[in-house]
Amino acid sequence: MYKIVNKCMLNSTVAMMDIYAPLIARKAQAGQFIILRVDENGERIPLTIAGYDRNKGTVKIIFQIVGGTTARLNEKNEGDCLRDFAGPLGCATRTEGLKKVCIVGGGVGCAIALPIAQKLHENGAEVHSVIGFRNKDLVILEEEFKACSDKISVVTDDGSYGRQGVVTAPLKEALENGERYDEIIAIGPLIMMKFVTETASPYNVPVTVSMNPIMIDGTGMCGGCRLTVGGKTKFACVDGPDFNGYEVDFDEAMARSNMYREFEQKERENCNLFKKEVK
Repeated sequence: MYKIVNKCMLNSTVAMMDIYAPLIARKAQAGQFIILRVDENGERIPLTIAGYDRNKGTVKIIFQIVGGTTARLNEKNEGDCLRDFAGPLGCATRTEGLKKVCIVGGGVGCAIALPIAQKLHENGAEVHSVIGFRNKDLVILEEEFKACSDKISVVTDDGSYGRQGVVTAPLKEALENGERYDEIIAIGPLIMMKFVTETASPYNVPVTVSMNPIMIDGTGMCGGCRLTVGGKTKFACVDGPDFNGYEVDFDEAMARSNMYREFEQKERENCNLFKKEVK
């Protein structure tokens, strides 16, 4: 059993937990993920590692409450335990040798982007961060990004905080003004990562994207997380989750990610935890 040693809400729909898992904390790297089960009858869900403390033996996870399993996970509090917590899985994000990097995070994707930005900062790289959210109430981890970024831009869709617009606007301006990055690392919604890649293309800047498709076992055996990358089938759980943005078939990935949207909506409507919120 894996004990929750700390829990806090980052906003009304996003929670952060520190889980006591010393063996995972010992090996974890930025960009990797874990698969957990809340209880014995729970489903397996992947969550990217949002941080770790090797001395305390803890692994940080950040999740958005969007379905039955994340709602059940959010019902857990400090002192409670999770049934399963397996990892670290996937390949770590490549940070060695990079001297100047732009990190682009969208929404909860910022939780994945933050440890990468922190690792680059620790390595002595110049880090420029662009983080975007729908509105002011959904902004998370701004201070943490400021602490590890040489430059930072915060944008919101409605302009209620920071600059109004999308993350590609400040990125394009930086590139037009002569910023030359060794790499752009984009993490967020598929459509965001697609347009970040298209924005960078005229400037020939390498783009790495973090893919989080449907995933079941996390070992490459089920094939649920398959993607088309460079015309070949890849599995996000063992070949990724990081891939060359220019080689990812984003349209296919978006179509597959929407396959179960209707089913997921029905499950949400039937989930007793969400019914409690309505009452």
